[in-house]
Amino acid sequence: MIEDGKIFIGASRNPDDSINKPEYLDLKFGNRHGLVTGATGTGKTVTLQVLAEGFSRAGVPVFAADIKGDLSGIAARGEAKDFLTKRAEQIGFTDYEFDQFPVIFWDLFGQKGHRVRTTVAEMGPLLLARLMDASEPQEGVINIAFKIADEAGLPLLDLKDFTSLLNYMGDNASELSNQFGLISKASVGSIQRALLVLEQQGAEHFFGEPALKISDIMRTHTNGYGQISVLAADKLMMNPRLYATFLLWLLSELFEELPEVGDPEKPKLVFFFDEAHLLFNDAPKVLVERVEQVVRLIRSKGVGVYFVTQNPLDVPETVLAQLGNRAQHALRAYSPREQKAVKTAAETFRPNPAFDCATVITNLGTGEALVSTLEAKGAPSIVERTLIRPPSGRVGPLTDGERQQVMDKSPVLGLYDEDIDRESAFELLAARAKKAADAEAAKRAQEEAAEQQGGTTSGWTLPGFGGDDDSRQGRGQSRGRSSGYQRETVVEAAMKSVARTVATQVGRALVRGILGSLKR
Repeated sequence: MIEDGKIFIGASRNPDDSINKPEYLDLKFGNRHGLVTGATGTGKTVTLQVLAEGFSRAGVPVFAADIKGDLSGIAARGEAKDFLTKRAEQIGFTDYEFDQFPVIFWDLFGQKGHRVRTTVAEMGPLLLARLMDASEPQEGVINIAFKIADEAGLPLLDLKDFTSLLNYMGDNASELSNQFGLISKASVGSIQRALLVLEQQGAEHFFGEPALKISDIMRTHTNGYGQISVLAADKLMMNPRLYATFLLWLLSELFEELPEVGDPEKPKLVFFFDEAHLLFNDAPKVLVERVEQVVRLIRSKGVGVYFVTQNPLDVPETVLAQLGNRAQHALRAYSPREQKAVKTAAETFRPNPAFDCATVITNLGTGEALVSTLEAKGAPSIVERTLIRPPSGRVGPLTDGERQQVMDKSPVLGLYDEDIDRESAFELLAARAKKAADAEAAKRAQEEAAEQQGGTTSGWTLPGFGGDDDSRQGRGQSRGRSSGYQRETVVEAAMKSVARTVATQVGRALVRGILGSLKR
């Protein structure tokens, strides 16, 4: 049943439950994206593993999030178990063999995989605003912050860089508002509080250096298999917004960095987005529109995106229309929304006259799915009721010891495990503020010394500085005329100096892509 240029998914059945024919996903249509849906416990993870193994065996790198830890077993050779061998016999899979696949484990927290990070600057204002669930005024301030940083050459690498920039903006809101538009101190304060919440949720682990290089998730093993990058997401899922934003950032990086390749014989990378509903839940319209744009255009970069979720209604129709390869596991139809989901799922398939899709969806067994893939000329195949083939790798998680052994032999060992804290916005703003403060202090000392030496010969004074007793009356009159003036503090002077520096840098802004990430 194994054919070159195709991934064997399983075998379809006739209405009398006899085997109909093998079902494949053609590699040349692997970048046309896909959808794996179904209720909890219906076999979505196994289908994901089968597809990941197939792409890897064909030399295609894979990136997938491991929500429950079960997908980690793909790194170990499968073991003969009754339910696996029974399924192989059931579908006539006579050349079924166990295998193990090259895996790189990643983890934002560095516990179950190599650290994976990006910088605040690379994430961009749109995704950062999404991560913080920012309101429209807050999003405006975040965009101004990035504009200031880009134009002034202030690298935003981690959260402390962004916090220091916000402090600076709050202290100089009036002056910067004239240059960049209204900056509300209230909005700045609310963003600072949101950053504090993010830090408490562990987001500081995500921002910093060394940042992930896209080339490290697009590796091929020496045996010709594509490396499977598995993101440990069990802890990450405690902050669903961070999980969704990270995967969306990674998708945008792929879109911005990879060259156009058209329609290759097989994908350059396949990206599985598990729990895809988290990406679209409460997402602003502009973000959904840009995600749809990325999904539509990234195909020409040779990247296939496969959404995995419980309900097809979790994915907006504009995105759903781009997903050509589909595996629909069983759905329940107890509530009106679930009934609508069943109807929607049934209507998205090319009908099979042998059965009614809507009826079959609610009666599918575990490990059984309605499958439709793109075939000749990119047209969807007639939907077939399919028994998914058993995986070749282990079904179930690795032990901690086995995971560590894989990590110790990883091709990225030592590249991302240690933090790097180079000079960035935090240090630059502090240095500029100190320089301006030192200059202000020196000027003040010089003026005080001049007053002491000159006595009453000076014809003018600065507010707050006195001469000798003979000129006290004249200075009193001067202070009386400007009684509403308060001398700016050293910090204020320093910050205004930085503001003037920023204002002279206009025109040097960095170029950003569709989702706000940096273009290289």
